[in-house]
Amino acid sequence: MKLAAEAASEVKPRYLVVLDLRGLCSFTDHFIIISADTDRQVRALADRVEERLAKTQARVLHHKEGYKEARWILLDYSDFVIHIFEEETRRYYDLEGLWADAPKRRL
Repeated sequence: MKLAAEAASEVKPRYLVVLDLRGLCSFTDHFIIISADTDRQVRALADRVEERLAKTQARVLHHKEGYKEARWILLDYSDFVIHIFEEETRRYYDLEGLWADAPKRRL
C-alpha cells in the first residue's frame, strides 16, 4: 500500500488520503483515495501505480475499471483499493464522508 501511495505522489495528485478500514469493512483493509484535475492525469496516476506495483511484484491487480472514461478509476489489490478520481467526481461521491468512521492519513 505504501508503495502505491508513493508512486501516485510522484505524479503530483491534487489530493491523496488513506482510509484505514480494518474492522469497518469486510472486503479490504484500506482505501487510497486520489484526485487529479484532468482525465489525462487520472490515467497517468493509474498507470504509475500499476507499473510500480507490477515492476516490484509487490501486488497482483485483481480488478480494474473506469480507465477509458478516467473520471473514476478503481484498482483493486484485495487488501487495498485505490480510487483515482477527477477532483469534481471525488467531491460528488465523497467516499471520505461515506467512510467517516475510518481513520485517515494524508500522505
